[in-house]
Amino acid sequence: MSGVTLQNAIKRYGELQVIHGIDLEIEDGEFCVFVGPSGCGKSTLLRMIAGLEETTEGTIRIGGRDVTRSDPADRGVAMVFQTYALYPHMTVAENMGFGLRMNRHPKAEIEQKVAEAARILQLEALLDRKPKALSGGQRQRVAIGRAIVRGPEVFLFDEPLSNLDAELRVDMRVEIARLHTELGTTMVYVTHDQVEAMTLADKIVVLRDGRIEQVGTPMELYEDPVSKFVAGFIGSPSMNFMRGVIEDGQIRIPALADLRISPDVTLPANGAEVTVGLRPQAMSIRAAPSPVKVEISERLGGVAYEYLRTPTGERIVVETKGNKVQNEGTEVIIDADATTAMVFDSETEQRIR
Repeated sequence: MSGVTLQNAIKRYGELQVIHGIDLEIEDGEFCVFVGPSGCGKSTLLRMIAGLEETTEGTIRIGGRDVTRSDPADRGVAMVFQTYALYPHMTVAENMGFGLRMNRHPKAEIEQKVAEAARILQLEALLDRKPKALSGGQRQRVAIGRAIVRGPEVFLFDEPLSNLDAELRVDMRVEIARLHTELGTTMVYVTHDQVEAMTLADKIVVLRDGRIEQVGTPMELYEDPVSKFVAGFIGSPSMNFMRGVIEDGQIRIPALADLRISPDVTLPANGAEVTVGLRPQAMSIRAAPSPVKVEISERLGGVAYEYLRTPTGERIVVETKGNKVQNEGTEVIIDADATTAMVFDSETEQRIR
């Protein structure tokens, strides 16, 4: 077993507390992604698992072993950083086998493990090159290979794709997903990119201000967010949020020409305000005289995103398909599939069910 368990994990820097009592179970062989905005504590939490940051209070277990006070080298983990951290004077093979050489492993064993990692990562033809002769994606694969040869119980990835261009990011996402399938090892991955989280994860942990906001599969978080924060963070483009007013057991949405919806939730009293969330995919527009105008259209080929601003001040994004794109400045009416609407408390931002 090589799962990871955190029990009431707390991190303080002097009087400043940045991680607030995290309880989390990562199963053996699971691909778990920590996601959240900058400063939410995701990298700090990963470094606590790695032993690079001391855990102030609480317990961390890896494979059932209490490693809370163990040295990083004794935890059975290997970490891949955002920076490649390769030795420029060493070849690819030497970089990948460096850790094993430092621990005085037999030469034959090192060669065998480096060769196997090179096969998995398709680096066989590059073993004699030095880092300056490699592309960014190749360097990141070498860094991953260096982790593989150690045979860790758990792989830790700290935003490993942040330094790559868009095309390489997609390629490396596929490589990491394939690597997880082939190795079947527990992986914990940190990113601020929710697309990476959605495409790679078995389990996503959404963090906010050093606390867990929600844990679940990608589709659980997308379809059933517990809060406005999660609903807005998971999904691209982000969910649209509009003011709603409770009237006679319905929600009136001023931004949508006073559209009234009757969601199957327990609504507050008449006159109360709520926040209504609708995803861009659940909305459409049609040209017609209206106070709503198209501000910007992003044409991406088979899909386009129309950015609108309503008379009540909300900014709304609508996804359109094919060539059904309105020109900037066009007056439009917004239609919505109200059955998909989510309702949030305007003060607590928690989902109303």
